[in-house]
Amino acid sequence: MAEHTSSSITIKAAPADVMGVIADFDRYPEWTGEVKQAEVLEKDDQGRARQVRLVLDAGAIKDDHTLAYTWTGEHEVSWSLVKSQMLRALDGSYRLAPQDGGARTEVTYQLTVDVKIPMLGMIKRKAEKVIIDRALAGLKNRVEGGAAGSDEAARP
Repeated sequence: MAEHTSSSITIKAAPADVMGVIADFDRYPEWTGEVKQAEVLEKDDQGRARQVRLVLDAGAIKDDHTLAYTWTGEHEVSWSLVKSQMLRALDGSYRLAPQDGGARTEVTYQLTVDVKIPMLGMIKRKAEKVIIDRALAGLKNRVEGGAAGSDEAARP
C-alpha cells in the first residue's frame, strides 16, 4: 500500500512566477537535487508538458521514469507514473495558493512513492520527505532569485 507525504512552503513571488519555474522541466536538474535529467516527451495544446522523462537519484530511490502531467487551472499540476524501472507508483502534485494579494504563494507538494522491490515503509517515507524538502527549498531558492549562488545553478 502506497503512503504519501506532504509539505508546504511560502515563496515571495506571484503564483504565475512559481508555476513558471515548476513548468520549466528542462531546467529541473539546475535546482532540484534529485532530478539529474529531464526531457519533455509530449506537450498539450497549450504548450505545457503532458509527458516527461526524468532520471531521478534520491539516495534510496534511483530511477529512469516517465510521468504524465495534468494541469488544473493556473494553480495546480499533478502527475502520475506512466513507466518506470523500479517504481510501482510516483504520484504527486503542486498546489499554489496566492497570499498577500498575490505577492506571495503558498506551495503545497504532495508525493506518493511505491517501489517494486521490497523496501521498509519508513525508508520510502524518508525518501519522499527528502524529495519534497529539497524540491520545495530548491523551488523557493530558484523563484526568489537565489539559485545563481547555489552549486547546482553554477553548472553550465
